[in-house]
Amino acid sequence: MATGRFGVGETLGALNAALRPPPPSASPGGSVWFKESSARNLRSRDFLAPRGALQALFGDGQVPKDIIDGVAALEAPGVPPIQKCTQTQAGLALQLERPSVFDRVLSSLQGYVAPQPTSSTSEHSIILECVSLHGPKGPDSLSLSQLRAILVADHLAETLRKQGVTVYQVPAVKDPGLRSFLQQLKVNWPSASKTSSSPESTEALKEILKDHAVVPIEELPSGVVCKVSLKEFLEQQPGLEGFDPNLDICLVTEDQLGALAELQDAAQHYPRNLPSSHSQAESSAGGTACSVVHVVSCEEAFQQQKLDLLWRLLDANAPSQQKHLVCGPVKVVGSPTPLSASQYYRLRQSQMREASVLKYGVDFVQDEAWSEIIGALTSAAVKFEMLSTAHRSQMSLDLEDTSVSTKGTKSGAFVMYNCARLATLFDGYQRGVEQGLYPAFPDVSELDFSLLREEGEWLLLFNGIIPFPEVLSQSAQLQVSRPGIRIIANTEAVCKFLVHLSMDFSSYYNRVHILGEPRPHLFGQMFARLQLMRAVQEVFHSALATLHLPPLNQI
Repeated sequence: MATGRFGVGETLGALNAALRPPPPSASPGGSVWFKESSARNLRSRDFLAPRGALQALFGDGQVPKDIIDGVAALEAPGVPPIQKCTQTQAGLALQLERPSVFDRVLSSLQGYVAPQPTSSTSEHSIILECVSLHGPKGPDSLSLSQLRAILVADHLAETLRKQGVTVYQVPAVKDPGLRSFLQQLKVNWPSASKTSSSPESTEALKEILKDHAVVPIEELPSGVVCKVSLKEFLEQQPGLEGFDPNLDICLVTEDQLGALAELQDAAQHYPRNLPSSHSQAESSAGGTACSVVHVVSCEEAFQQQKLDLLWRLLDANAPSQQKHLVCGPVKVVGSPTPLSASQYYRLRQSQMREASVLKYGVDFVQDEAWSEIIGALTSAAVKFEMLSTAHRSQMSLDLEDTSVSTKGTKSGAFVMYNCARLATLFDGYQRGVEQGLYPAFPDVSELDFSLLREEGEWLLLFNGIIPFPEVLSQSAQLQVSRPGIRIIANTEAVCKFLVHLSMDFSSYYNRVHILGEPRPHLFGQMFARLQLMRAVQEVFHSALATLHLPPLNQI
C-alpha cells in the first residue's frame, strides 16, 4: 500500500493514468477525474469521472471491467486507499476507504500543515517590491488600492517563505506613522529609521543619466533630475514584451532614483549560489541571476513600467527577469467621497468595537485584553475583504458593518471566531481532565478512527485537511519564466479556503457535541473527534500565519 502524505493532485494524476487510453490534452485542466467537494455528492463518492468525459474516451461511455478493476486496485504515492470504483449514471464513481484515510491522516498531522515538498515556483530567491510603500507617504495618503497592494505583497512574501523561497522585501518603510499603521494591520514589512539607499548610489545614477538626457539639465522643470526617452530604449531591446505602447518620455525625479537605488542594493545582495543552469540562463539574457516581482496598484502600474525600463537603461546588470503583479482597483459602494486607508481601518475598528459591545457588554469589552482582540479582528476583517478577490480583479468594498460580524460567513471575523471556538473546546477538555471527568489524551496509535462516521467529519478531512498543502503551494505559485511583464498569483486562495473551512467546521460544531458525557464507553469517539479537531486547529493556525493573524483564544 502507498505510504506518505495523500494529495489531491497526485490522486487525480494516478486516476487519469489508470484510464486507458490517456485522457486527451484538450480535457479541462488535463483531467478526466475531479474531486467532489459538496456534502451531497460526498455521501456516495469522493472522486468522479463524468459520463461525458468517459464517452469521449470509450465511445459508448462504458468503461471496460478490467480498467474499473485496475482503478479500484490502484496503489501509488500520494493516493489514499480505495474502497470501490463503480460505473453509475453520473459516470465512474470512486469511494475511498474512509476509516483508513482518517487513521493515516490524523496519525501524521505535520504532513498536512506545510506546503507540498516540491516548490511550485522555480525560484530560490525573489526580490519582492511593494511599490505603494515607496516615498515619505503616511497612512492618510494611502489609497485603498495601494492598501490592497500592500496586503497582497505581505501575504505573498509569507506564502513564498513557506515554500522555502528566500524573499527580499523592498522598500524599507521610513515614515514612522506608516510603520505604526502597518503594525496595527499586522503587516510584516522591513522598516528603516532613515533613507535605505545611500546618497552615493543616487549620485552615481545621476551621473549615468547625463549620458541619456534628451534635453540639457538646466532646461528641466523644478524637481526633475533628468528627461530620457524610454520609447527609444525599448525599441532597441529584443525580447521585452508587454510594456505599454504609450511609454515615451520619462521625467526622472529624486524619488524614482531613490527607489531605483534601493532595488539595485537588493539585487547586489542577491545570493550568488544559485544552480549553475539558472545563472547561465540569466547571464545569456544580459542580467543578474535574479528575479524581481513588482507588486503594484493599478493606479501606479504605468509609472512602475517606467521605473523598470529606467533600471534596465541605467544598469547593464539589472535583472532581466522582472515581473509586475498588478492589483485591480477598489470601488467603495455608497461612498460619495474617496476613503483613505487609515480612514477605512478606523471605520472597521469602530464597527468591530460596537459589535463587541452589543454582544458582550461595554464593561466586558473595556478590558485591556479586548483591545488586542478587537485589533486582531479588525486586521482580519480588512485582510479578508482585500484578499478574498483575485488581485487582478476590481473589488467592491461595502462600508456597512456586515463585514465585521461573526455571523457573516465570508468575513475575517467569522474565521477568527471559529478558530477561537476550537481553543475554547480544548480548554474545556483540559478543565475536564483536571476535574477528573475525562482521562488524559491517549497516544494517537490507540485511537479508533472508525468511530468517525458523521458526514461533517469526512467533509472536514477531505475538503479541509488533505487539500491544505496544495492550497499553500498554489497561493505561492509564480510563473516568472513566462513571456511578458505581467504576472498573476493566487493570493485569494488562503482566504477562500479559510472561509469554506470555517463554514464546514461551524456547521459540524453546532450539530455535534464533541465533549460528551464522562462515560467510558463514549471516550473512544470523543478522542477520535478531538484528534480531528486538533488537525483542523493546526490547519487554521498555519493558514492564519500566512496572513500574520494571531489565532485568538476567546471572542
